[in-house]
Amino acid sequence: MSESFKHEKQIRLAVLTVSDTRTEETDLGGKLVRKLAEEKGLHVAAYGIVPDDAQRIRQAVEDWLQEEKVDVIVTTGGTGIAKRDVTLEAVSPLFEKQLDGFGELFRYVSFSEDVGTKALLSRAAAGVAGDKAIFVLPGSRGAVKLAMTRLVLPEIRHIVFELTKHHQPRE
Repeated sequence: MSESFKHEKQIRLAVLTVSDTRTEETDLGGKLVRKLAEEKGLHVAAYGIVPDDAQRIRQAVEDWLQEEKVDVIVTTGGTGIAKRDVTLEAVSPLFEKQLDGFGELFRYVSFSEDVGTKALLSRAAAGVAGDKAIFVLPGSRGAVKLAMTRLVLPEIRHIVFELTKHHQPRE
């Protein structure tokens, strides 16, 4: 396998906003995920908005897990502690492997960058299902920017490479 694969393969992203109130026009967090991803050369292959309903969230993610055109799924919203925040409960059962370091680092960086102790309320998480990475992000623009620029985008090519390298012919 050539190391250049990490740098050449176009990563295909699906973005799911979880909100009872957002529309495509008012979904600032989802727009920011897409903008930051595209600026780094990623292709946004799918986008959707679903309400804070565990069954609808899980179904949307499961559908994208079956799509060949999707390498990474990023959800925004529904990661707090309110009763309606059920994104993690909907998505985490799909994880075959949990990437604990993502949530730990997200909370650490959040704590360090002006959020302070409120960072402990975040249930941001990541995991792997099949050959796809899933990132469960809070919905605020600040949290999305932090997660995408400091954690997701710097590692996404390596993550996809590791998850898909068994699909590539050996040299």
